[in-house]
Amino acid sequence: MLPDPSPDARAGFAVVDVEATGRSPWRHRVVEVAVVQLDERLRPQGEFCTLLDPLGPVGPTHVHRIAQEDVEGAPRFREIAPRLLELLAGRVLVGHHVTCDHAFLDREFARIGVPLPPVPLLCTMRLARAHLPEARGFGLAACVEAAGLGGFAAHTALGDARATAGLLRHCLDAPSCPPGDWAGPLREAARVSWPRLGRARSRPSGGPVPLVPRDHARPAPVPGPRDLSDRLPYGSGPPAAPPPAAPRKSAGAMGSTA
Repeated sequence: MLPDPSPDARAGFAVVDVEATGRSPWRHRVVEVAVVQLDERLRPQGEFCTLLDPLGPVGPTHVHRIAQEDVEGAPRFREIAPRLLELLAGRVLVGHHVTCDHAFLDREFARIGVPLPPVPLLCTMRLARAHLPEARGFGLAACVEAAGLGGFAAHTALGDARATAGLLRHCLDAPSCPPGDWAGPLREAARVSWPRLGRARSRPSGGPVPLVPRDHARPAPVPGPRDLSDRLPYGSGPPAAPPPAAPRKSAGAMGSTA
């Protein structure tokens, strides 16, 4: 049974996904970030997504389908960091293999001198292993398929975050899922003290800090027959590409300063 909603509008879940220029949070950078906010009853509250300028090569476009020219003029991480902190504060951080997304966010904030607090994490991959045993695998696409949630724009930050939010609802609604699996993290998240940053309203040139949505990215190849991402039930978004053989966060190497 779902708890009564908190009077704190920040309470709930922040479902996150990042696309990165490589596998290592220490050597590689976030090139796209998305947050889907859910309240304590798992009702949608809002979405945020933008491409980011990694200040260097974007990595293999064949994985995340982001070309170098797509991030020209996109914000740097430090320019969207204040807004991102507002979106995450007071919430349980959710992701599919959430430790990966958390590690990239943690390092990006560390590069600008902002330590993230010990935020509670909830992993839909672990939830699926416990409450979706019929899945043919535990990657996001296989779990979404087993849950009967339809297709999604795979390997886009917002597409993956939306799909993860749907998977979270499915798993937490399963009869095998006790309320303690998520009620505890909600209470813990409400007690966490988050840092705040003054929001960057403009660049030194005087121009506004832009957000660059994913629909600026280049089109993808025609999806294969087993691809779940050729249908976009959540609204408009980029066409989907066949899932690559490599793990979902794999990409080419680069190094950069913040």
